[in-house]
Amino acid sequence: MTDSSAETMIAARGLTGALVLVVGPSGAGKDALMDAARRALAGDEGFRFARRLITRPALAGAEDHDSCDEAGFVAARERGELALSWAAHGLHYGIPARELAGGQVVIANISRGVISQAEALAGRVVVVEITAPAAVLAKRLAARGRESEAEIAARLAREAPLTTDRAELRRIVNDRSIAEGAGDLVGLLRALADPA
Repeated sequence: MTDSSAETMIAARGLTGALVLVVGPSGAGKDALMDAARRALAGDEGFRFARRLITRPALAGAEDHDSCDEAGFVAARERGELALSWAAHGLHYGIPARELAGGQVVIANISRGVISQAEALAGRVVVVEITAPAAVLAKRLAARGRESEAEIAARLAREAPLTTDRAELRRIVNDRSIAEGAGDLVGLLRALADPA
C-alpha cells in the first residue's frame, strides 16, 4: 500500500528520472540479474537500486535486504516510511520512501500486485518482467531446496497476470546465462538513463 506521507516525501525530494519496477515469478532470476546489473553500474550515480525491507533474516545466497520483525515493519508503515508494502509467502516486504528519492533511474524489485500503486510514485514508470519457461523455473526452485515438489508446483500455478494502468512494459526471458540476462537488463537501464 502507498502512504500519502511517503508520496509527499518522494515528491519533495524529486524523483525526476524513471522508476523501474522489476517483477517476475520465483526462480526467474530477478535477484541474480539485479545483482549483476548493480555491479555493472556501480559508481554510476545515474542509477539507484532500492533496498527492500523484509520480515526475514538475512540468508546466505539470498537478496541483500534490511531485516525487521513484523512489529517493526508495521510501525515503519504506520509512520509513513514505506512508499510501497505488500505481503507474500508469509513475509512482509516494503520499499522505503528514502530509496525512491533522487533524480536518477531507480530500480525496485516489487510484487506485481502493487504495480498500480507504484505507478503513482513517478512520472515515468517502466515495468520489467523477468521470466523464464516453466521447466526452467521449476528446476531453479528445486535447486534452492526451500520447497517440496508440491509447493513448487503450487507456486508456479499461482503466477498472476501482469497488468498496468500506464507503465511501459518490457520483458526479459532469463533462460540463458546470468551474464546474458544481466546484459539485457543493463542495456535497458542505460537506454532509460539516456533516451536520446
